[in-house]
Amino acid sequence: MTRRCELTGKLPLSGNNRSHAENATRRKFRPNLVNVTLISDALGRQFKLRITAHALKTVEHRGGLDAFLAKAKADDLSPDCLKLKRDVAKALAEKAAAAAA
Repeated sequence: MTRRCELTGKLPLSGNNRSHAENATRRKFRPNLVNVTLISDALGRQFKLRITAHALKTVEHRGGLDAFLAKAKADDLSPDCLKLKRDVAKALAEKAAAAAA
């Protein structure tokens, strides 16, 4: 399993540790991944995801998982989250059609 955020697609980066003498040794900058359970209001279900702490703040800022997925680019999402995005969009469209009728 790669250390990748399921919502934003952030991956580990590589760089150098620099000593006082400017010696360079290779290192990894890993994303701060956390296991969280997020609730989809449209689907009425909980989903366990492995996302970065930054993505969690963004989900809260945008107003929840459904709002985040509505604005998210398909390139960044994992295959599971892409399916979730389609399901949420479908559920919201059904609710809008039911409200209009």
